[in-house]
Amino acid sequence: MEATSPKLRGVNLGSWLLLEKWMVPSLFEGLAASDETTFCAELGPTMATERLRVHWDRWVTREDFSWIAERGLNAVRIPYGHWIFGPDYPWHRAYGEHRHPFATGGIEVLDRAMDWAQEFGLRVMLDLHAAPGCQNGFDNGGILNVCEWHTRPEYLEHALSVLERIAERYRDHPALHAIECLNEPRWDVPTDYLKDFYLAAYERIRRHCPADRVAVVFHDGFRSFREYVGFMQAPEYRNVIFDLHRYQCFDRRDIDSDIFAHMGKAGGEWREEADAINAELGLPAVCGEWSLGLDLRVVSLWAEGPFNHALEHMDEFQETVANRGYAAAQLLAFEKYLGWFFWSYKTETTPAWCFRDCVERGWLPSDFR
Repeated sequence: MEATSPKLRGVNLGSWLLLEKWMVPSLFEGLAASDETTFCAELGPTMATERLRVHWDRWVTREDFSWIAERGLNAVRIPYGHWIFGPDYPWHRAYGEHRHPFATGGIEVLDRAMDWAQEFGLRVMLDLHAAPGCQNGFDNGGILNVCEWHTRPEYLEHALSVLERIAERYRDHPALHAIECLNEPRWDVPTDYLKDFYLAAYERIRRHCPADRVAVVFHDGFRSFREYVGFMQAPEYRNVIFDLHRYQCFDRRDIDSDIFAHMGKAGGEWREEADAINAELGLPAVCGEWSLGLDLRVVSLWAEGPFNHALEHMDEFQETVANRGYAAAQLLAFEKYLGWFFWSYKTETTPAWCFRDCVERGWLPSDFR
C-alpha cells in the first residue's frame, strides 16, 4: 500500500514559519517591511529572532494541533522558508547590510510541530514555500515583487539542498507524509526549468525517504495540468502527488461575479477539472490551498481596486448562507481529489481565510470524519 492512499483532509499552518503580512499585521506595526525578508532586514537578525521566537511560540501551539485533530482533520501542510536551517543560504540584495538577516531557531519549531502531529495522529506535508531569490514575486515567496529563483544556479542548488536536508532529518518520523518541492513557482518560470527542478528534487528526497513511506509533491506552477501529462510516471517515479491551488478573488472576472457564479464555478468548472485530472494525469492530485475569501482588499499588498465582492451588500444571515454554500460547493469538488488543505488555519483579521473562524461561525462543517 502506497503512502498516497488515505484521503487527506487538512489545513495549512500559514504565517507561522513564513510570515505573510496580511495574516499577522500586528507583527509588522511600525515597520516598512512587506514580507519576512524585509521584516528581518529592517529589524536586524537579533531583534528579528527575538520577535519571531515569541510569534512561533504563540501562533500555533500544541492545543491547536489537538483542536485540528478533534475536528476530524487528518493532515497539516506546513510552509517554511529556505532559511529554516540557519545561515547557509545565498545572499540577495533585499537583505541589505545583513549577510544573513533571517531569524534562527525555526527548525526546532518544526521538530516540535512534527512531534505534535504524531501525538495527535496528523499527517504532515512539509512545503518549501519560499526559495532563495523568490520563485513568484509574492510576499509568501519571501520577497515581494522579486522573482529571481530561476535565474541563478546557486538559488536552485540551495533549494535542492534544503529539500534534501528536510528529507534526511525527518525520514524516520512517523508524522511525515509528504514533501512538497516548491510552493507556487510563477507562471513565467520556464516549464522545462521547473520540470528539471522537480526531477532533481525527487531524486534528492528519495535518497532518504522511500516511496512506500513519503510522497513527493509538485505544484502546477499556475499552468494547465495538461503540461504535466506523462510527467513523473510510474514505475520510475512512485508516490508522486500533483498540487493545485484554487481561489476566486484575484482575477477580475471572479471579483465581479455574484455568489451564484462563484458557487457555479466551484461546483461546475472545478468539478469538471477534477474529473479531467483524475482521468488524464496519471497522478493523484490535491488542492493544497483554497479558502472562502472573496474580498481581495484583505489579502493583497499589491492589488489596485476597485475592491468589490459578492458578499458586500448582504446582511449577516445572507452572508452566512453564502459562505456555507460556497464552502460546500468547493468541498464537493475537492473531495474528488486525493485530498485538500484549507488556507489557512488562522489569521488575525480575515475570517473567510481562517479555518478556525469558519468552523466556529458555521460556514464550514465542525466535523470532517
